[in-house]
Parts: sequence; C-alpha cells; structure tokens
Amino acid sequence: MTDDSSARIVTALEAWLASAAPGARLPSTRELVAGHRASPVTVQRALRALVDRGLVESRPGVGSFVRAVRTARPADHGWQTAALRSPAARLDSLPTALRSSPDNVIALHAGYPDRELLPERLVRSALTRAARGEAALDRAPAAGLPDLQSWFARELGAVTPVGVTPPTRNDVVILPGSQSGLSSIFRALVTADQPLLLESPTYWGAILAARQAGVRVVPVPTGPDGPDPVELARALVETGSRVFYAQPSYANPTGAQWPTSLHEEVLAVLRTHGAFLVEDDWAHDFGITTTAVPVAAGDDAGHVVYLRSLTKSVSPSVRVAAVIARGPARERILADRGAESMYVSSLLQVAALDVVSHPGWRTHQRNLRDQLRSRRDLLLSALHEHAPQVDVEHVPPGGLNLWARLPTGTEVDRLVLECERAGLLIASGREWFPAEPAGPFVRLNYAGPDPSSFPEAARILGAALARH
Repeated sequence: MTDDSSARIVTALEAWLASAAPGARLPSTRELVAGHRASPVTVQRALRALVDRGLVESRPGVGSFVRAVRTARPADHGWQTAALRSPAARLDSLPTALRSSPDNVIALHAGYPDRELLPERLVRSALTRAARGEAALDRAPAAGLPDLQSWFARELGAVTPVGVTPPTRNDVVILPGSQSGLSSIFRALVTADQPLLLESPTYWGAILAARQAGVRVVPVPTGPDGPDPVELARALVETGSRVFYAQPSYANPTGAQWPTSLHEEVLAVLRTHGAFLVEDDWAHDFGITTTAVPVAAGDDAGHVVYLRSLTKSVSPSVRVAAVIARGPARERILADRGAESMYVSSLLQVAALDVVSHPGWRTHQRNLRDQLRSRRDLLLSALHEHAPQVDVEHVPPGGLNLWARLPTGTEVDRLVLECERAGLLIASGREWFPAEPAGPFVRLNYAGPDPSSFPEAARILGAALARH
C-alpha cells in the first residue's frame, strides 16, 4: 500500500474523531484493515500519524483511544509563603546591568567590557592548556592555588611604599568572583543588623550583597575626589560602624579616583576609630589617563581588606578574584568561603594565572588603555553634539562608564523606558544609591559593543530628553 492509502485512512478517522467522545475506543486494527481494504502496516502508519498529532493515544495490548483534552491546572505554590515566612532581605528585580540585550538595540547599560576588549587569544590558549593538565581533575586548596595567591600578593606589594610591610601569599584568599567575596566579607566583618558604611553612589552589587547579608546600610556621600574624611569620621562615630566599603580607583558608577593625599587621611580615620576599609579594586586594569594605586598599599596593620577581580579584565567566564586581608579578619573570611563554596575551580585558577603571567598580558593592557580612551571620548563627543542636556560633570580617568546628570525634574525611569522603546538600553542611576538618589542620573557604559552606534545612542537620548 502507498502513503496515499495511509492519508485516506487518516482523513476518515479525523472525521470519526470529530464526533467521538474523549476516551472513546477507535475501531480495532482488524476492523480498519477490513473497512479500508488496507494492509495492517498502512493502518498502523495512519494511527501513528494521529498519535504524533496528539489526537489519539495508543495503549499497547488494549487498543487506540481518543485522547482526552486535559485542562492544565494552574500550579499553586501559595503554601510556600507560609513555610518561608518573610525574607531576611527583600531584593528587587534583576539589576539593569545584568539584563541581556537583543542584537537590534544599542546597549549602554551593561557592566562588562565588550569581547573585543578582552585578551581572547590568551584566554582560549590558557583554558586549553589548563584542561590538558592536572587542574582539570584536581581540587584546589581552600585558600587558593599558592602560585596565584603569590601573584596577587606581588601585584599589591609592587606599589607598597618603603617602610610598609608588603602582603604575602598567606594573606590572600582566592574567590569565585568579587561579588561572592563581598558577601563573605560583609558577613565576616559586620554582624546582622549592624551598620555598614557605603559610599553614595556606589556599586549596586555591594548594596545587594549588604542587604542579603542582613546588615544595615548607611550612605556616606562621595564625589569626584572621594569622600570627605571628616564626614567619614562623623559617620563612624554616629553609627558605631566599624566597616566602610569604597572603590578608590575608577568607582562604579562615577569613574572617580581618590587622590593619593586622601589615602593617608582615610587610613588615619580608620586607625583612630579601629575600623576597616573594604577596598573594591574591581577596575584596577582599566586605567586610561592614570594608574590605579590601592589604598591597601599603604596599610600593613590590617585596616584595609583589599578585593581585586580578574573577571572583567580577563573574561566573564573566568570568574576569579582575590581578597587580601590580615589577622583574624582573613581567617573569618576564609571560614565563610569554606562554608559557602569550599574552594574555587583549579581549572579557572590555573587559566587566570596563565593569562596574567603571559608576556602578551602587558601588551594587551597597553592597547586596552588606548581603546578605552577612544571609546570614552567618542561617547562624550556624541553626547555633546546630540544630547547637550546631559551633563557629565567628571570625565573619568579610568573604568568603563560615564556618570551623567540629567536636567532637574527628569523622570528617570520613564526616560529609560522611552529610550528602550527607541532601541537604546541605559541604566537608571537610582540603582547605585544606597538611599535616596542625589539627583537624576543615568550610567552609560562606553566599553560595550559597537562604539560606532554612540552618535545614534546620543540622538535617541537627546530626543527623549527633549520630550520631558
């Protein structure tokens, strides 16, 4: 028999199914063979076609039946609300910087550099070599691979002034990215419901980690030259806090860099009050017109807990960072990391060390400086020409972003939505404030994809502002 015969049987059965009740039994194969003068193979082919389309269900040894239409019952997970009770910290939706974007939009919202700004060849080669070695199967020590610990210690030690004891590898704990490091640091150094001082504005991930850790966030205003040491001292006294989180080099979102004269002033405040500075050096490798000099380089008394990440500068897929801390603080952080994740992948640690130890790494960093400068200046020029309402008060000497003030009265969230409808993704500045925003701001990433789209991005932003 031919497929035409099978199709003829399918058509006939469809007509029969149209008036049959759900669960009704179809004529037997023998009856269908006789009724349609077809072979058993042809009949079976027709029945399989109906089964594939969801019209018939076959029960081996019993027969074929009209498939009952089942109405999906809405899932009810309401019982979980009672079981879970109120959350320790109410978290907002996914931060703008982590949103994925389709190819047909201009993405200035992201927090990561574009792929062409990464040392791709070095990363691929390093991962290949690591996968062929023992790291592919070995478990790393809890504090990290000794060679990678030593590299981080040497990096900070290279800028340590004379008279200050440089860190050693025993002061280093390797982390699976700086975000998890922040969570561990806040849990280890600040107990629940106790105050934590944060620069304002500051990195949204630090705000998120602090809230998740259950600590009480206290903003300390900061500007292009960092926080006022007098204000910092007053906040420490008034709140009783003993931990201050800051980004002294190329802060996210403002791009600000503390002058070196402020380093010693802040350290003096910390010494007076017996407090810690959690120094987040996330953008260490993204200098443009200056070089990052960590505050931690001038401290050997354990007041600075220093956090440096390679995730953004090496590859988002190589989530490796380190915290350098001394004394009991280091031991508490290590204990928290052990409870949280036990250890960091040996494969990623070996690959990261391979990249930053390669001679090509320094060449890449020199080229990166020029690329970032070009992108930053291109976006600034486009804003000046097509969105003059936008005020970039501080041209960042490094980092990945412009921090842009909008005209007074601008409804920032509404503006962000209008820009998105027009094909431009930007990040509302409110996500970077631990408390109320100090004004209408947006953050614009100049390290994202396709810098040739910057003029069009500025035109969209300028047109949206003109309607406000």
